[in-house]
Amino acid sequence: MTINQLLQEYLDYIEIERGRSPKTRNNYEQYLKTFFGFAKIKNHQDITLDNIKKFRLHLARTNLKKVTQSYYIIALRNFLKYLIKKDYETISPDKVELPKIPQRQIEIIDHDDLERLMSAPEGKDLKTLRDKAILETLFSTGLRLSELCALDRYINLEKKEMTIRGKGEKLRLVFISNKAKEAIEEYLDKRGDTLEALFISLMREKVIGRITPRSVQRLINFYARKAGIVQKKVSPHTLRHQFATDLLMNGADLRAVQEMLGHSNISTTQVYTHITNRQLKEIHRTFHDKK
Repeated sequence: MTINQLLQEYLDYIEIERGRSPKTRNNYEQYLKTFFGFAKIKNHQDITLDNIKKFRLHLARTNLKKVTQSYYIIALRNFLKYLIKKDYETISPDKVELPKIPQRQIEIIDHDDLERLMSAPEGKDLKTLRDKAILETLFSTGLRLSELCALDRYINLEKKEMTIRGKGEKLRLVFISNKAKEAIEEYLDKRGDTLEALFISLMREKVIGRITPRSVQRLINFYARKAGIVQKKVSPHTLRHQFATDLLMNGADLRAVQEMLGHSNISTTQVYTHITNRQLKEIHRTFHDKK
């Protein structure tokens, strides 16, 4: 069987059996085809530690970030695991080490900046009410941008909770604050359409469809500038970071935060503890270390 036939079998497997999204499938196809082309792989026996080493060296000499380089190697390791699962003789994926990635830096904004950002939408027109509801929902739930855009309007606001289908089609429960509930209700009361989407795109107050990720990014950037936040870049993911940090600073259990964020691995959530540790240091300096 040719390597391209094996690749298509593998891509079908991760989409059907593993529940990966079409986007993940496309990414894996790109990563693996790049390796196959570089190493001139024709069948699975052509995959060797030597050509993997040369490929890693090639990636390291490009302008790709370390984290992006790791995506190629993760895809290759997973492909090798699949080959072994299907009884093909190949090298062990354990022999293919992942690049060492510098610890991810999480940027959050000060509490005063956050307050100004959340108060920045002023007005009772549909667009402003929508924007207010988006900001409150992001901060209240810690949703990913794609998850926010996929929300439908027919949710039970009285229970103040929603079931979200996140990465890998995994379901999780998220909770809505009183402020978010009130903002969503006021926004929906202003809506005069029957579109299924919770958050909609507007052109001159006319509904034109479901809101896009790019539109959410633009509106948050607009309100950040309006709030006078110029030293730090503010994005939808910033509010996800704020949500997690706020929970941990107020004593939430790390496992609970992991569940609410929809992280598969707790090590992903642990990056937030470094932020809270820095915050604790500032508290110590302010209230204790006065000499």
